[in-house]
Amino acid sequence: MTTNPNQVNKNSAVPSLLQSKQQIERYNLNVDAQAILVAARLMEAGSKLGHAAEIHFSRFGLSTGRYRLLADLEDQEGEALPSQLAEHLGVTRATVTGLIDILERDGLVSRRASLKDGRQKAVVLTELGAKKMRDMAPEHFSRLEAMVSSLSIEERSTFLDLLDRVTNGISALTDESGEAT
Repeated sequence: MTTNPNQVNKNSAVPSLLQSKQQIERYNLNVDAQAILVAARLMEAGSKLGHAAEIHFSRFGLSTGRYRLLADLEDQEGEALPSQLAEHLGVTRATVTGLIDILERDGLVSRRASLKDGRQKAVVLTELGAKKMRDMAPEHFSRLEAMVSSLSIEERSTFLDLLDRVTNGISALTDESGEAT
């Protein structure tokens, strides 16, 4: 179903192109209404995707953050320092510590002296954690594939390129200078 971007969208918090134009005129701004519409819809999609991901991972007794930590440990051959995990996941050390505490309580990870530097504590994926990841993989990856199944291979390639470019622009929302780039 194709929607008309000019149509007023009264049932959604996401503006239509017409609403974006009206807001821009109201504030007497010199910005591209279509760019505003794309950004607003992307933010809405991100919110919906985040909510759906939490529902999805809860089926496996995990949160999105706990899954990402387990997957990152797998990628690191089953062991990593908390600081490495925080960097890879783009979160604070405190957030990683909270995730590790819950995963350790559930027996999915353990802490031990680092094999590389015995002064540091490493996080290790337990056999139970590895089993959980293996057991959930078929359903998890099947659902991910289904989520984008309406896109052709070419469309997915284009989407990945566009997503990379938009992701690189996210700093415009967080830049401390107050200047849009």
